Amino acid sequence: MLKIGLTGGIGSGKSTVSTLFEQLNVPVIDADIISHQLVAIGQPALTHIKQTFGVDILEVDGSLNRKKLREIVFSNPIEKQKLEAIMHPLVYESIQTAMSHLTAAYCMISIPLLFEANMTSLVDRILVVDCSVEQQIERLLKRDNMTTERIQSIIDSQISRDFRHSNAHDLIDNTGSNDKLAEHVKTLHNFYLSISICQDTLVCE
Repeated sequence: MLKIGLTGGIGSGKSTVSTLFEQLNVPVIDADIISHQLVAIGQPALTHIKQTFGVDILEVDGSLNRKKLREIVFSNPIEKQKLEAIMHPLVYESIQTAMSHLTAAYCMISIPLLFEANMTSLVDRILVVDCSVEQQIERLLKRDNMTTERIQSIIDSQISRDFRHSNAHDLIDNTGSNDKLAEHVKTLHNFYLSISICQDTLVCE
């Protein structure tokens, strides 16, 4: 099975692209969804986070206070590394398990921190969704309750656009209309199907 790694900066439109592939019946494994599941009440990861960052990181009901944790890790690189050391191995393992149950021609694995978390070995090709920093900030201001400064600090903590561009096999410029984006996804879908056939038969022209 061909494995496509979907990545891009925060607010670039990865979720929209994932949805478009899902509408084409492509299985999508989402690292963000996996991360949320891993820190649910009763999960070992939540216990480890509580031990690392203190009980103040929890809500009254015992669930994770994501806003408080985000403030901590994006204000201090050392704290960010601590969280990554807890989460990245668990996410990696969960993605591998999810892939083992799939039988599709190809699958999409959405990993926002694909490069940062050194998870490129999980995939055969890398698809980067891209837009300008100004668009990232504009979208996040509408979507999330964060200041421009906080959004910029998150963008700065991620791999640069230039790095993503130079390490991508495929690139989606998500600055146009939704119709244009959907057309691009369909073109890539057909391309990935053709590659998967080549991969299965070991014969490509």
